Amino acid sequence: MKHYKDPITNEIYAYETDGSQDALIGEDLVAISDAEADAVRAAKQQALFNALTYAQKRAAEYPSFADQFDLLYHGGYGAWKAAIDEVKTKYPKPE
Repeated sequence: MKHYKDPITNEIYAYETDGSQDALIGEDLVAISDAEADAVRAAKQQALFNALTYAQKRAAEYPSFADQFDLLYHGGYGAWKAAIDEVKTKYPKPE
């Protein structure tokens, strides 16, 4: 794939290397390497993650209810509490 970036919006576009899509490449797009495209994508993902509240981050990492019930059944309260506390410690409630 060939990667291009819009310098204004920072959007990344990928086109086939065989030239079949070259007519679609806008004049305002700047050619970038695969590594640069990956870096821009990673930075966007990190920015989206950083914008989440602590509660949203916790909710995404807690085990599903089914997994929590299974943990309670097989590991008991202590195992369940340890799994929940791990997430709470990772994303503490702001004071």
